[in-house]
Amino acid sequence: MTGRRLPALDDENRWFWTSGAEGVLRFLRCGSCGSWQHPPTPVCRSCYSSDVSPQPVAGIGTVARFTVNHQAWRPDLTEPYVIAAVALDEDPGLILTTNIVGCAPDDVHTGLRVEVRLLPADDGSVDGVDSVWIPQFTPLPEPEGTS
Repeated sequence: MTGRRLPALDDENRWFWTSGAEGVLRFLRCGSCGSWQHPPTPVCRSCYSSDVSPQPVAGIGTVARFTVNHQAWRPDLTEPYVIAAVALDEDPGLILTTNIVGCAPDDVHTGLRVEVRLLPADDGSVDGVDSVWIPQFTPLPEPEGTS
């Protein structure tokens, strides 16, 4: 993933960017009301509880919105490429802006079912300790009998 600017890790986001090493995508979930939230904050947006912690999600969702870029803004991007807002199955309000990979841009559409693919960043480390993993999504196989 050469050319990608990697996130600055801190105590409030390290779990998100490094959980790919375990093959898991995580988001904050409130222990009091059960609400999911992203981006991470130390207090639940729904009930204002501080009982929030990273919890695994299945990594399956639906393309809610997308755009096809025809400009390579970074050296690691080959145009055209898709930037999408994926609504995760755990909560339709739990949305991650990401790339759709593994298919032609013309095959992406609103409502497309996708699954996460966690990719390690090229240098393996941001601060000399933790590897950063980038969540991207790829289409799920269509059920038999659909076209």
